[in-house]
Amino acid sequence: MSSAPSATIIVNKKARFDYHLEDRFEAGIALEGWEVKSLRAGRVQLVDSYVIIKNGEALLLGAIITPLATVSTHYVPEPRRTRKLLLHREELNKLIGAVERKGYTLVALAMYWKRGKCKVEIGLAKGKQAHDKRDSERDRDWQRERGRILKSSKR
Repeated sequence: MSSAPSATIIVNKKARFDYHLEDRFEAGIALEGWEVKSLRAGRVQLVDSYVIIKNGEALLLGAIITPLATVSTHYVPEPRRTRKLLLHREELNKLIGAVERKGYTLVALAMYWKRGKCKVEIGLAKGKQAHDKRDSERDRDWQRERGRILKSSKR
């Protein structure tokens, strides 16, 4: 039995720790050929990436796609370049309203393949305070401990 490769390229776990996520959107991303090859090899980082809206377009900043060694010799790839995200106009209008009026932040949560195309999951988020992060960590530790207790009591 051969299992199909996972469609998920990368998940930004730090975003879920640093932000309260309100809503999620799926966006396409405009990539160059070498970037697609690097994504297939899993050479991407989303840790410090975020999305801005400029001139009515959504742009992904801070994502690092490390080029493969086999990239053409006459082309100099830029790993941290700004990449355009592809969204429907009504989605963009909703995001613009949330970011400009309500003070939300747009964060890249994950990258994955869908029908041969690379998609980015964007989260509409509000930043957590330090005490919120401690609460999240405490809850996570309690859930882990509770699972251990329940598991040991079933024996």
